[in-house]
Amino acid sequence: MAEATVRQRQKRALTARSIVLGAVGSAILTASSLFIALRMGMLPWPIAFAAIVSVLFLRVLGSHNLHEANVTHAAMSAGSMVAGGVAFTVPALWILGLGEDLSVSQVLFATLGGTVLGLIACAALQPYFIREKRLAFPIGTSAADTIRAVGDTAAADAPALFGGMGFAAAYAALRDVAGLFPQILFAITAIPGIASFGIYNSPMTIAMGFMVGVVPALVWFLGALIGHFGIAFGLPALGLVGLSEAADMRVSLGLGLMLGCGAGMIVASMRAAHARERKANRPAEDERSRRISCPRAVIGIVSAAVACFLSLALGWGLLAGVLVTLCAWFCVYLAAWLVGSTGIDPMEIFGILVLILVRVLFRQISTTSLFLVATVVAVACGVGGDVMNDLKAGDSLETDPRDQFWGMVVGSVVGAVVASFLIIGMHEVYGSQAFGPNGLFVSVQATNVAAMAGGIPHIPAFVVGLVAGCAMALAGLPVMTLGLGVYLPFYLSSGAVLGAAVSLFLKRRHKADAAAAVAAKEARTQAVASGILGGESLVGVLIALVALAMTLAA
Repeated sequence: MAEATVRQRQKRALTARSIVLGAVGSAILTASSLFIALRMGMLPWPIAFAAIVSVLFLRVLGSHNLHEANVTHAAMSAGSMVAGGVAFTVPALWILGLGEDLSVSQVLFATLGGTVLGLIACAALQPYFIREKRLAFPIGTSAADTIRAVGDTAAADAPALFGGMGFAAAYAALRDVAGLFPQILFAITAIPGIASFGIYNSPMTIAMGFMVGVVPALVWFLGALIGHFGIAFGLPALGLVGLSEAADMRVSLGLGLMLGCGAGMIVASMRAAHARERKANRPAEDERSRRISCPRAVIGIVSAAVACFLSLALGWGLLAGVLVTLCAWFCVYLAAWLVGSTGIDPMEIFGILVLILVRVLFRQISTTSLFLVATVVAVACGVGGDVMNDLKAGDSLETDPRDQFWGMVVGSVVGAVVASFLIIGMHEVYGSQAFGPNGLFVSVQATNVAAMAGGIPHIPAFVVGLVAGCAMALAGLPVMTLGLGVYLPFYLSSGAVLGAAVSLFLKRRHKADAAAAVAAKEARTQAVASGILGGESLVGVLIALVALAMTLAA
């Protein structure tokens, strides 16, 4: 009886302690994430950092329960991607010389709306992406490995994980703090149309390519070759179009492919789900306990309530509110798939696309309210990416996903409040001129949002990508990462394909080994890759925290 009670206590995850620690951690990580996104034009996943801090703090408080640590770290990290959605969109108004009348209530309403949509979408999508498709979710897998190793330093793969983490952290510190290494290796600027040629000098990118698998990484790189060498360089070299038009074609084709692939995969997954429902047996009790069962009525009611709330609070009108809500759902689906397949969450891209659609259909909406459309969608996608990563970690550790989910509800709501007040406070203190390429906060993503707010650069290329992506996805081809490669800078894609090459080399090298030996080696290399992902992310978060502290002290 006593032994059963101990096991039950060890399985308990959602506690008052985990919620309080998670809320405090979320406020801190939200502030640091907002700062680093604005100041450095990037946003590292904070999940590994949150995982380590959660385990260590709970140990100080006398808890060795890894499930409780899993809920705590999920709550802590939830606010960071909320901050990303805010930082990547709101400053676009100030960069354009607009939004001086933007209030904290408007930002807060948009942020909370996006947060709720991201959460409810993930509650519905968790069984499909994690329990059925079993996507890699490399960041979430890394978090699970980190929690497991920190919680049990005697674990077999702990030295491999900590070794990879230490190497990546040291390398990132020498690159970003000491400036001993360049950001891009083999950078060549003399190739017309390809300003980003080279390899991103990031162990994390290589590890990500290793973990997502050979096929997704190769498709990703194929997209980069098509976009950069086939379109941006090839078409001008043949004299068919100019360099500027070719660049617009590449960006538009990439956007179209991502949306088209997503639409095709949604249709394909709905057909597959219908077929499974007709012949599948009732899942086992253990399987049901690892799913979030969210009734469709609840999903519909919450989504409708958000649509009505945003329509009234932001002055969009009911039809626009419904459209934004539906688009946010679609974009969260795409974001979850991309994060699961590549570890990348292009949240601001989805925000731009929905902003353009709403601008075309609803011309009466004010410019300020229009940009908040992008905020709602970007926040929803950011929350979606983080929540699905956390749920993947929980699935690996067999933590009850419902406990995790309520922890993430608390953490993301705290993040929404902190991010909204902080972004407006920074504008009040520094002024609009502080945001943009020449300002204190370079706001790279917000600058892109401002630049593309006028419309898709090349409509024909976008339509071609939309149709082609949808057709290929319906045909069952693994093309979800193709558009990402077309759109992203070349150096990011080349780094990921190196990881895939390492994975392929190791598989072939150990092909003749015994099954047990292969499994042990794969577990060890997976632990190294997880450590590398966590180590570089950890340094990024620490740099942000130090910079934030120095700014506040000044």
